[in-house]
This record gives sequence, structure tokens and C-alpha cells, in this order.
Amino acid sequence: MSGVLVAGFATRHVVCSAYNAGYRVYAIDSFCDQDLRRATEYCRTFEELAEIPGIVEELDKKEDFDFIVTTSGAENLEFTKKVCGTDPKTASCFLNKKSIQDFFESNSIPAPVIAENGQYPAILKPCTGAGGWRNQKVSNLQEEEEWVSLWPDEPYIRQEIAEGIPCSVSCISDGKKAVAVSFNEQFIRGGSGEKHYGFAGAVTPFTHPFEDEIINTAEKAVSLSGCKGSVGVDFIASENGFCAVEINPRFQATMDIVEKSYGINLFSMHINACRGVLPKSCVKSPLQYTARKVIFADCDIVVKDDLSGLCPRIADVPCKGTLIDEGSAVLSVYGEGPSRSDALGSLDKTIKDIGRYISRW
Repeated sequence: MSGVLVAGFATRHVVCSAYNAGYRVYAIDSFCDQDLRRATEYCRTFEELAEIPGIVEELDKKEDFDFIVTTSGAENLEFTKKVCGTDPKTASCFLNKKSIQDFFESNSIPAPVIAENGQYPAILKPCTGAGGWRNQKVSNLQEEEEWVSLWPDEPYIRQEIAEGIPCSVSCISDGKKAVAVSFNEQFIRGGSGEKHYGFAGAVTPFTHPFEDEIINTAEKAVSLSGCKGSVGVDFIASENGFCAVEINPRFQATMDIVEKSYGINLFSMHINACRGVLPKSCVKSPLQYTARKVIFADCDIVVKDDLSGLCPRIADVPCKGTLIDEGSAVLSVYGEGPSRSDALGSLDKTIKDIGRYISRW
């Protein structure tokens, strides 16, 4: 078996896929939850993303792995060890929302319109950051100034509000050509403030009147991007059209539900694509519907139960005794079935089962 080190802020989905593909897996991860620990030969946490290259060098002297795969937060870090995926320079272009906007516009890819200064309502997006965190809709100058005061040195872009359903296309690319493997509906957290647009889950497959056009646009965007391996494109789709929002030069948070729905292994596809071998598109042939929802803490909690017995209905399972701050993710919950409604019904059942535990914490 080949060895692989997976490094980034959250790596469990990639680690488990690599493990299922037959690799010996090592991980550098912020959480090192129970299911990640079970799938790794060794895992280690960190405090700051800048620590990761040093930890990699340290582990390279002790552990036997052949290459590195990066996830969120580590895409643009430089390593002396071979990285399998998008190179850091290319990835950096798609970690900046201003650069992404410029890329879409220069390649005639429909994107949200940039709002002029003083134009409201508008959505403010920090140029860096992932998962929709800190994106915020503002209705007037006062609200914009309040947002800016929270991050006074943070460059940002202003866009007109794009109404519709958040969705995404998961692609596999060899750096020149991209193949779509799934079309996914996304859920956002909602509520008010900086976390409103944060990722909260997804369901796949997704159907929409503009489905074919969205998939073709995603394949075009990724083909032109130069990104390699697993690459995602986020969209907003409405009854009148669609626009591309972001390109993610990494494995996406929809990874595990795509694998469950289509019976595929995205890690193997990623590695093969980096070697120049692309899969056939399976976007139109799902085996089932699969949904995932992230459960967030309503208050500060301490995990008092071992929930690993509920796998595979749940994932990102925190260890007993873990302190979780209010608003932070607790774990992921899954549902599946022959239809979207069946998958969501299954999801709700598991959420209720989990709620009986969390309510006591």
C-alpha cells in the first residue's frame, strides 16, 4: 500500500476516502475526530495553519508516506514533499474572491454582478476565507461600516444579491480537461450575522431546469482554471438562470455524499486525474439520494457520550470530553433513500436520535 499524508483544517472526508481506496493514511487536522483516528496510521492536530509545513517536515522523517494531499486552508502552502493535486500557485488564484471574479468575467462565465460603492442591498465578501463565513448582506452604509469595523484590514468585494438555490458541481480534472461527476444542492446556515451563508450541508443528486448548462459551465471553468484532481464550482441557480460563485481547488465538503450516491471513490479519481487519467462522467446515473447536515452547538457544550456506535449515520464524531464552543460544528448527520424526500426524512430521523444525546450535554 502507498502512504499518503492528508493535511488541512478539516480532512476527515478525504482521509476516509483514501483509506477506503486502500492507502495507508496519515493526517494533520484541526480536530482528529474518532472516525479520522480509526482510518489513520497517525494523526496530529495544530493551532495555526502556518504550522503545517513544519509538521510535515517533521513527520516525513518519522513516517512512511509517498505524497501529500491538501484540503481547506493548506491548498497554497509550499512543501518539499510531492503534492498530488492543484499546485499552490494556481490554488492561490482561486482562494481569493476578487481573482475568482476576474477569472469568471474574463472567460465569459456568468457570475454575480459587482455592486458599485453606495449601491444597496449588496453582499459583502472578504477576499479570503472559505465556506461562506463572514459573507453578509447589507442594506445601507451603516450596516456596511459595522461589518468593516469587525475586520478593518480585510479586503473585500461587493456584489449584487443573486437570488436562488445554492448548488455545486463536483469535477475531476487533469489540469486541461474536466469531467463532472455530480450536481449537488447545498444548504446554508441561515440566521443573522457572519455565519448566515456558512455551509451547513447538502443533498445529491440535484435536478434543475438549467442543470445541463450549469454542468457544462462548471466543466468549462475547471478546464480553464488549470486546477487538478477534485475541483468544485459553486453556483446560485434560479428559475431565470444561474451564476457561478466560486471555484474550490480542493476536495469539497460534498465529497462523502457524492461517493455514497454514486458508488464511487473520489480519492482514487483524484489520484488518477493527477496522473492524466480521467473518469467517465457519472453525473446522470446516481444510485440513490444522499443528504448531509452539519449540526452546530447552540451553546458551549462538553461531549459526554461516545457516539461512534451511530456510524455510518453520522461522521466527524468528537471524542468524549471534547469542549465545543457555541456556534461551532458538533458532527455531521446523513440520510439516504430512493428520492430526495426519503433522504431528507432519513436525515431528520437521525437528527432526532442525535438530539437526545446533545440535549443532555
